[in-house]
Amino acid sequence: MENFPNYIKILMKPESYGHPADEVQLIQTHISYVFIAGDFVYKFKKPMNFGFLDFSTLAKRAHYCLQEISLNRRLCPEIYLERVSVTRAAGTYELNGDGEIVEYGVKMRRLKEEQMMGRVLAAGALTPTHLDLIVDTLVPFYESAEVNDEIRSYGRAEAVAVNVVENFEQTESFVDGPALSREQLISIRTYALDVLQHEERFNKRIDDERIRDCHGDLYSANICLDDKVYIFDCIEFNDRFRYSDVAGDIGFLAMDLDFHKLDNLADHFVARYVEQSGDQGLLDLIAFYKCYRAYVRGKINLFTAADPGVDPETATGCTEQAKRYFQLAQRYAQADR
Repeated sequence: MENFPNYIKILMKPESYGHPADEVQLIQTHISYVFIAGDFVYKFKKPMNFGFLDFSTLAKRAHYCLQEISLNRRLCPEIYLERVSVTRAAGTYELNGDGEIVEYGVKMRRLKEEQMMGRVLAAGALTPTHLDLIVDTLVPFYESAEVNDEIRSYGRAEAVAVNVVENFEQTESFVDGPALSREQLISIRTYALDVLQHEERFNKRIDDERIRDCHGDLYSANICLDDKVYIFDCIEFNDRFRYSDVAGDIGFLAMDLDFHKLDNLADHFVARYVEQSGDQGLLDLIAFYKCYRAYVRGKINLFTAADPGVDPETATGCTEQAKRYFQLAQRYAQADR
């Protein structure tokens, strides 16, 4: 732990928490330290700045902790509990102490790992009923989600193009590698840019009030199928990834199901959502957004595989995942011409 912040060692001790915790587990992501302690989870943001994400100062991390809580309480009010602090006094660190605040984090109730949608998928236990319950959660969420002129502006073709083109630019150095061929890139890019030329399709979605303050990261890793459906960990760090057509969210989860070779369940999910929401127009752009989301997941896996801190086995696995995502993106592009 020599490369970790000093407070990490304190938070690894069960006695640092004001509640029972037999042991503490630390999980790292590229942007967070996550501590699982008893019935609770604590997440602290790393001081990173990737341009599209800036947690570089304590003040920014304090702000985005509050954003994370507020935005995720829309779907999980009972899970996202409070912002916590790490304090330092006389050289000693403490959770929610009286000394100088050196870090902020988010405290959450712990969800059941065995009920996470990813595990349910892996066990081959996902059913249409699960997806119906997800739809029943999402329809009222989008109906009540914030919409205003600024949010609507992100539905314009030129605004959507910013995210789409950025993906192609960020993967250019990986082209002709083991996961992404030049032919695939050209095929997918040509398709996406052609769809974006049809501004009227995007404008209709704006007119239909389908551009909302969405979730932004709606796939199986962020869903728990327990006593109710919990959809958590939305995008809090950049509005342009969350202000979007609801088809972007629905397309993400549908793509995720396709990726797991559950095409029939993906079709069921989309059809059920259209039926329950009355959003027939979603079908006009769902393939476009599925293609976009598959490409994003491919890109993320490429970035992870290229990280020098990642072990060879993980890098190989991520490269294979990326290859499958780009193949899926190309499938969508070719099928929607």
